[in-house]
Amino acid sequence: MRFGVPLPTFRQAASPDAIRQVAQRAEQLGFDGIWVSDHIVIPQSEADRFARGFGDTTGIGSLIYEPLTVLAFAAACTSRIRLGTTVIILPYRNPLVMAKILSTLDVLSGGRVTAGVGVGWMEQEFAALGVPFHDRGALSDEYIEAMKALWAQDRPAFHGQHVQFDNVGFEPKPVQKPHIPVWIGGNSRSAIRRAVALGDGWHPTRAFVQDIKVGLEYLHELCGQQGRDPGSLTIAARLPLKFYDGTQAEAKRRPLLGSSPKIIDEIYQYREAGVLYIVLDTFYSAAELEQETIGSILETMERFAAEVMPEFLGD
Repeated sequence: MRFGVPLPTFRQAASPDAIRQVAQRAEQLGFDGIWVSDHIVIPQSEADRFARGFGDTTGIGSLIYEPLTVLAFAAACTSRIRLGTTVIILPYRNPLVMAKILSTLDVLSGGRVTAGVGVGWMEQEFAALGVPFHDRGALSDEYIEAMKALWAQDRPAFHGQHVQFDNVGFEPKPVQKPHIPVWIGGNSRSAIRRAVALGDGWHPTRAFVQDIKVGLEYLHELCGQQGRDPGSLTIAARLPLKFYDGTQAEAKRRPLLGSSPKIIDEIYQYREAGVLYIVLDTFYSAAELEQETIGSILETMERFAAEVMPEFLGD
C-alpha cells in the first residue's frame, strides 16, 4: 500500500510557503507522492467548495493555484517523491501543450510524474473557457491518445475528430517509458471504461469499500472482454483523513475519520478490495476538514506517518 497527500493549493491554508512545507515534509516522512487538483476559474455558484469553510463569503473561494506550475515548483523543492495530478481536467488545455508541460516536468524531476486525468464536471467553468461541455468525454479520449503518441512515437502523428497532427517533432520525451502513467479519475462506469481502454490506473474519489468492489467487478469484466490484465491497472482511491480521539474516535462513520486503529482497519479493508494507493485529503472533501490550517495538516501527516504507515511497510 502506498500513500500520498495533496498540496495546499486552495482553501485557507494555500500559500507558496505552505506548498513548500507540505512537499518537503511529505518527502521526509516517507510518503509516496504529492498531488494537486485542477480548476482555472471558479464560478461564484461553486465558490463555497473552495473557500475557508462552507458558507464563507470572503472571496477566497476564487483562489486555486495552477496545478502544473505548482508541481514544477514542488519538483524543485524535493528530490525523490512522486508528483501527481488528482486530477488534471483534460478538455481545459490543448493536448500538445499539456503533453509538452508534463513531459518537461517528467524530465526536470527525473521521471517522477503521474498524470491523473478527468473529464471535468463544472459546466460554468467550461463555458468560461470556451470548451464544449457536452463533448468533454470525446475530447478527453482523444487527448489521452494524442498525448501518448507525442510521448512515445519518434515521429508523432494522430488523426482524430478533434485533434490532428503529423510530421511534428516533439521533445523532450518523458523519462518514463513508454509514457507517463495515466490514471483515470472518476467513480462512474464511463470512467472505469476509460481506465480499461486508455489508462494505467483507476482513481475514484471518496468511494466506500463496497463502491470499490462494485467498480472492480465491472473493471474485471471489461478487462476480460478486451484481453487486458486487470493487474496492469493501479487502483488508487482518494479519501479524506482526520484523526479523532476519545468519544469522537469511533463515532465517525466515514472511512479514515477516527482513531488510528479504526483508520488502520479501514485501510486494510480497502487493500483487500484491491486498492493499492490512497491519496489522503487533509484539508478538503469532508465537512470535518473545513477549518484545517497548515499546522494541523502537518500534524495529521506526521501522526499518519508515525502511527499508520508502519503497519503497511513492505506491502
